Amino acid sequence: MTIKKFIGFISIFLVSLSVTALSPEDSDRPNIVVILADDLGYADVGFNGSKDIFTPNLDKLASEGMVFDAAYTAHPFCGPSRAGLMTGRYPHKIGAQFNLPVRGSFVGVPTEEKFISKLLNENGYYTGAVGKWHLGEAPEYHPNRRGFDEFYGFLGGGHKYFPEEFKKAYADQLAQGVTNIDHYLLPLEYNGKAVDESEYITDALSREAVRFVEKAAGKENPFFLYLAYNAPHVPLEAKREDMEKFSHIKDKKRKTYAGMVYALDRGVGRLVDALSKTDQLDNTLIIFLSDNGGKLTQGASNFPLREGKGSVYEGGFRSPMLMYWPGKITPGSRFKYPVKALDFYPTFAALAGAEIPSEKKLDGKNIWPSIQSGSDPHKDELIFALRHYTGYSNAAVRRNQWKAVKYGQEKWKLFNIAEDVGEKKDLSKKYPVLLRDMVREMEKWSWDNAQPRWFHISEEGAGWRQAGMPRFDKTFSID
Repeated sequence: MTIKKFIGFISIFLVSLSVTALSPEDSDRPNIVVILADDLGYADVGFNGSKDIFTPNLDKLASEGMVFDAAYTAHPFCGPSRAGLMTGRYPHKIGAQFNLPVRGSFVGVPTEEKFISKLLNENGYYTGAVGKWHLGEAPEYHPNRRGFDEFYGFLGGGHKYFPEEFKKAYADQLAQGVTNIDHYLLPLEYNGKAVDESEYITDALSREAVRFVEKAAGKENPFFLYLAYNAPHVPLEAKREDMEKFSHIKDKKRKTYAGMVYALDRGVGRLVDALSKTDQLDNTLIIFLSDNGGKLTQGASNFPLREGKGSVYEGGFRSPMLMYWPGKITPGSRFKYPVKALDFYPTFAALAGAEIPSEKKLDGKNIWPSIQSGSDPHKDELIFALRHYTGYSNAAVRRNQWKAVKYGQEKWKLFNIAEDVGEKKDLSKKYPVLLRDMVREMEKWSWDNAQPRWFHISEEGAGWRQAGMPRFDKTFSID
């Protein structure tokens, strides 16, 4: 053995010791599967208390795995949340705090930020992305350039669900000579080439996830699958047979939304069956969560959390989440402490025995030891949420059981989130010193936030500049 190989072996061995006490015979690196829902409500899966929406496959994984009570995304809406998951950084640190331009662009998450997919791929993982990308449309930002061997899906922020509808609308726009075509109508693609999709999109993405697993199972390498459904994000479009299962729901939006969630759950069942049939299930870590809170005006419920998608209250960025890994996670267990999607990057790297480059900054930590021991991975640490508007920002910071919130033009408020998850009782007058300290800590965190690299629409950028944003003097004023 060469000196270089010996050093590499020792480094991997030491990382594995710091992660978990795996016995020698269990030391194979796991497959890693991340299933990401889009705008799924906190209360819209059975394992989180839903009474009217059925999710039998997710509930089975939850009962045989671990449910997380306080899982936080990096941002309360789509694009920035996904940027955080892939880079392990708060999107504000890399200029990705807004959704990408809705009408197309040549910008994307900076290429100098190595995605977790790239790190795993460089360390021997066969990698696949299926579904929604929303991290850049130009060639240099394409999934195949960011560490994914396989990509099937769409590059924009959303898509219509029924091929017979979006293919006709796409053809109509082409016939009119339109070149800047609505992203929701574009053909899906496989590794950069357009495909003629014929299935309801949620079912199509499930099919492609199964195909990836079957292909990956024939390789000696472990695999990483990022399955990013666009359900139940708008447009609200469900199959008739799925909606018929929810005849007890009278509200039309809620009923359609339920059918979309049910289709997603069906896909999860198909994926788990494929993992089982290919003898991969026992060595696969599965994580399920949403990219942000559910949109209350589009059929979602985040009960008992306050507000929804886009908000810095709990309903905006606290997600339903489960982990499943046979033999490594105790069936039926719950994790009560806060975790962040930002933790995935260092956690996956550790489980894969992959060395994170010294220059790579991260805003999360390896939480696997805490999951194994049942301890708080972020004790006394800070968790942030920051959403910009024209002229002001909404902000929140959590530390242990305390959460401070700045909303609109209101003064900062303080909640004991462990006792008051609905954020109803403001304790700012009772604990003014604690509130001031938490706000000052968030202000300190904000100083190296990057200016936005893009805006969702041009008017948003104009408003940002005219208002002299980010105006943190207003955000962090507590007098």
